[in-house]
Amino acid sequence: MATIKDIADLAGVSRGTVDRVLNNRGAVNSQTAEKIMEIVRALDYRPNKAGTALAAQKKKYRIGVILFSEHNPFFDEVMEGVRRKAAELQDYGITTITRRVEFDAKAQLLAIDELTEAGIHGLMLAPYNHMCIQRKIDELVTAQIPVVTVNTDIDGSRRMAYVGSDYFRGGCTAAGLFSLMTAGEVRLGIITGSSNILCHTERIAGLKNTLEASYPRIRIAEILENHDDEFESYTLTGQLLRRRPDIGALFFAAAGVHGGCRAVEESGLRPKIITFDEVPTTLEMLRKGVISATISQQPHRQGARSLDLLFEYLTSGTVPAQEQYFVEHSIRIRENYD
Repeated sequence: MATIKDIADLAGVSRGTVDRVLNNRGAVNSQTAEKIMEIVRALDYRPNKAGTALAAQKKKYRIGVILFSEHNPFFDEVMEGVRRKAAELQDYGITTITRRVEFDAKAQLLAIDELTEAGIHGLMLAPYNHMCIQRKIDELVTAQIPVVTVNTDIDGSRRMAYVGSDYFRGGCTAAGLFSLMTAGEVRLGIITGSSNILCHTERIAGLKNTLEASYPRIRIAEILENHDDEFESYTLTGQLLRRRPDIGALFFAAAGVHGGCRAVEESGLRPKIITFDEVPTTLEMLRKGVISATISQQPHRQGARSLDLLFEYLTSGTVPAQEQYFVEHSIRIRENYD
């Protein structure tokens, strides 16, 4: 097993320099630091856990967590994954400070500033996809506060890693399912959360790309935004079905599934419906046959893995081996949802 001395010898530096790089402590020439980290990755260096625990307890690291809406059941499950991992990390002196905010750039900026003032050493963030959030992430990284994005990513930022679904592929999967479930010309309605949330737009992009390339008989009629709100989803879906009774399929690209499905039940129409996630209300509609299929994306794992990446970096300087950590998609239908 590689040691700090081995790394120092190969890099031609002192053990103190290696320690400063691994623990993000003190100024080290950027070229030297990169050389050290290349050796760390090549040797697959893993610090002594007892030493790591002792060092972390002395540092008393704080990790901030910002997820979307208190009223979003999917993010409740992501937060449960965070809580479980946070309980494991308490022995290392790790404290997590959590916030839940609506789909609003200003609210998210305020939450980030609050956590920064609270002295966080790292941030786990479900980002609103806006330039001001990108710039804020870059400011944090410049201040040596690493950021891991969870569930949805952000274009062009200096975040350290992303943990979540491959949303484009999720949309492609939904298109393939619609092709199997329908026949002839089909008009498809899309109910999404927000055009400012990258995961929502990526799902729709994957769906569109696959339909246009392989299943042109399925054509998108309208795209509506419900801001992940059940009541808004109920209203929008009901209005859509009254306006367009020819809709033969519905794609829910975000939350608001239960409200939308209630409107479908009341309409008397029976479009094929594909959703995401396995929250209780979605499974209820799946069991009743209102939803044709739902695509799961392991929310507990997303929360736990994101927190773990920050922990490993803060306590041992371990840079994630890759920039994107995709969880596995699984398809649930009424016959296999248990």
